[in-house]
Amino acid sequence: MQVTLKNKITLYFRRTLLSILSGLLAGTAAAAFLISLEWATQTRNENSWIIWLLPLGGFFIGWVYHHYGHDVSEGHNLILNEIHDPQNIVPLKMTPLILLSTILTHLFGGSAGREGTAVQMGASLSDQLGHFFKIEAAERKILLIAGTGAGFGAAIGTPWAGFIFGMEVISVGRLKLFAWFECFVASFIAYFTAVFLQAPHSHFPTIDKIDFNFKTLAYVLVAGVLFGFTAKIFIFTTHSFEKMWAKLISYPPLKPFFAGMILILLYYIEGSYRFVGLGIPWIQEALTSPGSFADPVLKSLFTALTVGSGFKGGEFIPLVFIGTTLGNALAIILPVSFKLLAAVGFAAVFAGAANTPIACSVMAIELFGWSIAPYAVVGCFVSYYFSGHDGIYRGQRRKTKLWSR
Repeated sequence: MQVTLKNKITLYFRRTLLSILSGLLAGTAAAAFLISLEWATQTRNENSWIIWLLPLGGFFIGWVYHHYGHDVSEGHNLILNEIHDPQNIVPLKMTPLILLSTILTHLFGGSAGREGTAVQMGASLSDQLGHFFKIEAAERKILLIAGTGAGFGAAIGTPWAGFIFGMEVISVGRLKLFAWFECFVASFIAYFTAVFLQAPHSHFPTIDKIDFNFKTLAYVLVAGVLFGFTAKIFIFTTHSFEKMWAKLISYPPLKPFFAGMILILLYYIEGSYRFVGLGIPWIQEALTSPGSFADPVLKSLFTALTVGSGFKGGEFIPLVFIGTTLGNALAIILPVSFKLLAAVGFAAVFAGAANTPIACSVMAIELFGWSIAPYAVVGCFVSYYFSGHDGIYRGQRRKTKLWSR
């Protein structure tokens, strides 16, 4: 009995230590990344001519991955595949490659995100612990899940959402609760590490306290259907661009090169340049001022073209941009506050695209307060249902039950 208890104590101590290390690595990487990304964004804003170098930046990113990063080019899908079937430790070079390529994407004006990069760095760095400790396949799996959630939460500044995201993103319709303790420890350690290192998290306008109303909830449900279809269209468009470039061009570096040429032409025609980079100011604006349907449509096009051609950075912030501006515009036809619909759309479109309605509901609550909870839950789950199960992450497994141990 004493031996069994001792073994259990040793196991939990070991897993706690590994989770803390995972969180420290993910939080440090997220902070370094966010600081670098802020520099890239500020440099581009102060030197708008640099956008014209986007094709050359794309070629360089494609060339680096073609020659040195072919084995990590799958990014998040590689991590998900390793979680499902642990075989080999994710190469350490994933971290510097995705960091450099994402910074270059944003420096030159690609319409991409950032949380996907933080997720890849958090998971790949956590997996390196296998080199220093005798970690079995089951422990690797747990650490990869913890690192994934830790990177997500540290980059956004939402540790509770990060805690759940790591467990939820693995499989469609199933929450992997077996790793809950490690995900919890890693996510909060990563968040506090990023805060301690003064990571420049994005801040969004708060939403006034919202009184619960069944009529409003019904309208949010309708909006959730549209959020889900929007996510589905985005996924289809992105994958269509991927297939188009694969069919037209055999030399990988030329895909982002030609996509970059098309993007700068479209930016020039559009004129405002509001769709380059992350677009955080426009997300913030959509939470405070009425907008139009043009913003989500154009952001979807520019991001699908950017990500679908080989630029790096991920889709989270672009999907937040799309969801927030779409929710804002829906207030034109739905008798609901544009601020409420924008805040729900902030989380719901990504929930549908990533098949993570629980994590996104929690994220909305962390960012906008408890009064948004019933609307966020309805919006995220309805979006998840109507978006279908073919999400932005092809490495996800598809299940039928929501809860599983």
